[in-house]
Amino acid sequence: MAEEVKTKKDANNNGRREGRKDRERPVKIDDGLDKRLVSVRRVTKVVKGGRTMRFSALVVIGDGKGNVGMGIGKAGEVPIAIDKATVVAKKNMQKISIVEGTIPHQTTGKFGTTSILMLPAEQGHGVIAGGAARAVLEVAGVKDIVTKIHGSTNGINVVKATMNGLLSLKTREEIAARRGKKPEEI
Repeated sequence: MAEEVKTKKDANNNGRREGRKDRERPVKIDDGLDKRLVSVRRVTKVVKGGRTMRFSALVVIGDGKGNVGMGIGKAGEVPIAIDKATVVAKKNMQKISIVEGTIPHQTTGKFGTTSILMLPAEQGHGVIAGGAARAVLEVAGVKDIVTKIHGSTNGINVVKATMNGLLSLKTREEIAARRGKKPEEI
């Protein structure tokens, strides 16, 4: 028979509300990936018979070694929406360039009216980022970075802008290989 598994809430708090630090800690899922729930929104559709309520979940997944993906799932219940978003995020995993725990160069990611400026930082500086951008950067494995969000701070737009900025990064070796030169020549 299946063993009964206690949740973190049951084991630690005996039903009390979890603190902020507990909520933000990434959860290790079965294949060694970190999963971070960025947001859960209640969405309502107005139809002839009244209103139908559903939930939309935004999840970010990463392995801490430069692979990161994001997914959005919608369902009538929150856990099902989170599971759907997790499956989509796993399918959308992409490789980003990280050099010594930071990004190789300055970049700007844009999506809709949101733009995020990302600057490499010295070792030990930490992740200076807000909300949804922090979740993406931490699960991707970036240890030192400075960011600034301009425009809309909508969670979905911020995650997509951050992903666009990270995907535009190229290391010195990648640029050299594309040009057919040695990295020292660039």
